[in-house]
Amino acid sequence: MKDGKIKAIAIIGPTAVGKTNFSLSLASSLGAEIISVDSRQVYRYLDVGTDKVSREIRRRIIHHLIDIADPDQIYSAADFAADAADAARRICVRGRVPLLIGGTPFYYRALEGALSDNLPKDENVRAELENEIKERGLDALHGELEGIDPESAARIHPHDPVRTMRALEIFRITGKSASWWYGSADRMESPWDIFYIGLTRDRAVLYENIARRVKQQFANGYPEEVKWLLDNGYSPDLPALQGFGYRELVEYIMGKVSLAEAEEGDIRSTKAFSRRQMTWFKHFEPAVWYDLGASSGDGVLSDVLSRSLSHLEGKG
Repeated sequence: MKDGKIKAIAIIGPTAVGKTNFSLSLASSLGAEIISVDSRQVYRYLDVGTDKVSREIRRRIIHHLIDIADPDQIYSAADFAADAADAARRICVRGRVPLLIGGTPFYYRALEGALSDNLPKDENVRAELENEIKERGLDALHGELEGIDPESAARIHPHDPVRTMRALEIFRITGKSASWWYGSADRMESPWDIFYIGLTRDRAVLYENIARRVKQQFANGYPEEVKWLLDNGYSPDLPALQGFGYRELVEYIMGKVSLAEAEEGDIRSTKAFSRRQMTWFKHFEPAVWYDLGASSGDGVLSDVLSRSLSHLEGKG
């Protein structure tokens, strides 16, 4: 840490691009501890569907902010920002390097201070929106959001009621979009100095990776994981279970779709999510991007290690 700022390296990129394996190699070379930047890995019991690294790996390389909340607990981006900063400071005290890894763009924005202390709230407006979801359906509300705030609509999954209502609540109260507030309103000062390493692949290869991973998850107990969650009283309406894969498997368990249809739905939703991720990540700075399909893995790792050390030493 220098001048009160937490110097850190972040590995960003779309889902299934290879961030996890790359980050493990980089962590070993840097002497780093990993801070997960994943809005679903914070939840306990969501293991197969979120592709958490094994406990054996976590014993070898320390990971933070995994399994810290129950599925029925509300865990916000502001919670994440506070917890990540606390973890990073403890990592620095131990003489280690904070390495951020994950694919939740809004969590990264929260680290940068893109959460205002003065974001407007109104319980009456929220109650009206909850009633509208029951009467009109979530698709209608997300469609309304696309019309007034396309940037937020691109960031928020169409089946995420919490964030959809929050964005509409902000607009109805102020007449300004949530993206305006997050981009232009007074920000909290960020304690971070982050250097972003972006990983990409050819889209066709990325889609093959996504399909392969989803099929492996389904074969490795994903349906059983979701059934266990429902059998143990976790509501399918919880935000933790609204993400791709979990949502489709809830429908399968409820008899609404076949297992094959759930799997294909998961693949389709994951591909769409990967496109939204890149829409956001391409604006992150300072960042250096690497095409993992066009370069040797060892060459990329060597260059990333050199750039990371320069940043940490204040030379980049």
